[in-house]
Amino acid sequence: MTGKQQSWFFSLRGSLLFLAILTLLSFTYLALRYSTPPPQVSKFSVTKLNDAPGTRKEEECGGGEEEELYSDTFHSPRVFKLNYEEMEKKFKVYIYPDGDPNTFYQTPRKLTGKYSSEGYFFQNIRESHFRTDNPDEAHLFFIPISCHKMRGKGTSYENMTIIVQNYVEGLISKYPYWNRTLGADHFFVTCHDVGVRATEGLELLVKNSIRAVCSPSYDVGFIPHKDVALPQVLQPFALPAGGNDVENRTTLGFWAGHRNSKIRVILARVWENDTELDISNNRISRATGHLVYQKRFYRSKFCICPGGSQVNSARIADSIHYGCIPVILSNYYDLPFNDILDWNKFAVVLKEKDVYQLKQILKNISDAEFVKLHYNLVKVQKHFQWNSPPITFDAFHMVMYDLWLRHHTIKY
Repeated sequence: MTGKQQSWFFSLRGSLLFLAILTLLSFTYLALRYSTPPPQVSKFSVTKLNDAPGTRKEEECGGGEEEELYSDTFHSPRVFKLNYEEMEKKFKVYIYPDGDPNTFYQTPRKLTGKYSSEGYFFQNIRESHFRTDNPDEAHLFFIPISCHKMRGKGTSYENMTIIVQNYVEGLISKYPYWNRTLGADHFFVTCHDVGVRATEGLELLVKNSIRAVCSPSYDVGFIPHKDVALPQVLQPFALPAGGNDVENRTTLGFWAGHRNSKIRVILARVWENDTELDISNNRISRATGHLVYQKRFYRSKFCICPGGSQVNSARIADSIHYGCIPVILSNYYDLPFNDILDWNKFAVVLKEKDVYQLKQILKNISDAEFVKLHYNLVKVQKHFQWNSPPITFDAFHMVMYDLWLRHHTIKY
């Protein structure tokens, strides 16, 4: 190759190299420009808690009350928001009108005591916009069995079971709705262990229909993907809700109650003489002072919630109301709204075997972690409160949301 040819070759090679580099730079510039969206001003400017009060960051997600509601206490805040709005617009429930008025569909005169969750639901469903008188537009059918009412009249468990069976069989023969799905789009509500015991012998209810019960234990036939864990709430609360009061909580842990379960016996035996844990073998007597038991919740960081005769306990809702971090100490417990709320964000969930290391487990929770748990606990208080008439996002609406989720799994 001559010198002139070599010069021409290298000149061409250099031009091609320069063109390749220029092309690469152009594509890089265009990619960066059009793959990164320009900054936009959000419709709402809100602040979301990151770790604790005082540590905040800006996010684009709704404003006002939505800032507090659609937070990290939910497994999926965005999914909850969309599904809840759809439920509010579309969900309809038909209530069977038949039955002995002294036995069925009766709300207690006073919505108090260990059956108050059942009574509030019966009252709320009548007051709500979810109720429909047209069964053809209903997504679910409510079987208004008031085991609370029957128990209050002194009906035995055996007779309650017979009454419930005869009533349900009557509905099946009179109406066509049960047979469409063999009862999969039917539900009943009952609190404490009374309703569970009264219906556990009726396979058509236990296996087919949705049970909203206060005894959500896997060892009594509770089926998590079908049934609903009803929160056991004793209302009215004796004292106002606790919150934003972490500096007053100087007691590490608190429990007072009867030894009516194995775990409670162990809890009392191991820790009742501890100087940092306030563990009492029996319920605090009223003779010691006015509302002494409830006031202990205000002074404690953590409130121990061991299962009693059943895994559920009204102490959990009490702890939430009074701002004391609940320490769940039960096996096989499907916690209320467990598929909606992330309990690990506002509670300490343990197995019964952890009772022996209870004190060290609680002491290992840092001050920053405790403050965050307490902050989240205050945010979920509204979900464990019954109201009449019902209020958006309260216990009634959360139960209805759980029912709404389950109706989507029904196959016609």
